[in-house]
Amino acid sequence: MKHSISIAVLAFFFVCPSAAQDTAPVTSVPSTLEKPRVFVRDSHSWETRAAAGGSHGSWGGTSSGGARPQTAEIIKTFGERCRGAVVNNLQDKADFIVVLDHEGGKGLLRHKNKVAVFERTSGDTIVSKSTLSLGGAVQESCEAIAKYWAQNGARLIAVKSASTVTPRLDEAPVPTSSTTNTVFAETSIASTPSGAEIEIDGSFVGNTPSSMELTAGNHVIRIAKKGFLPYEKKLRVSSGKINLSAELEPIQQ
Repeated sequence: MKHSISIAVLAFFFVCPSAAQDTAPVTSVPSTLEKPRVFVRDSHSWETRAAAGGSHGSWGGTSSGGARPQTAEIIKTFGERCRGAVVNNLQDKADFIVVLDHEGGKGLLRHKNKVAVFERTSGDTIVSKSTLSLGGAVQESCEAIAKYWAQNGARLIAVKSASTVTPRLDEAPVPTSSTTNTVFAETSIASTPSGAEIEIDGSFVGNTPSSMELTAGNHVIRIAKKGFLPYEKKLRVSSGKINLSAELEPIQQ
């Protein structure tokens, strides 16, 4: 007698996460403020796969797992669900940094997505949660950003503007005496006989004959040599070249 053995095949149908995303609400920010810039990155995303089967009492199974970049998918979903923000590719230009860990390749009840949102300037966390879908993770981010931006957007814009202000020409520092161009006059000093000491404004500067540069203004030049009467002259210097020659008179015994 032949017995018919019926093998029941059970099929499990799971809702695709992308389908759940289609019904997620779109979040916006107040129109009085410019849209916040968001830098999105995928950190430690992973994927797991498993399969098993059997026949006539023999069973076997395989599993695999590893990192799977999800940044493009995350940015796409973010752009669709968070119309009130602008996704930016430059982290230093962003107002917020969104880190999403997207786990793919699992059944619905084992599928988890982690999300964390940080204010870029302070590094403070404004939200950190886990959801069962990528759309849910993005939605949590959008709602947190919209709420935080409505309360702190004006302050963040002011901070960002202050760091990029270019000084106006009328705010340039006024040149001081140390930065103003100084006028010099080339001065040649000689004496007969030569070898006399030269003092300018009470300071020894050399012996005759000598050439030097004097700043514009009034100066006192003194030329002295042992055995001769000292020579002294007040000189007003403006610019150009000055030649000064002194005839020293011997001291009478």
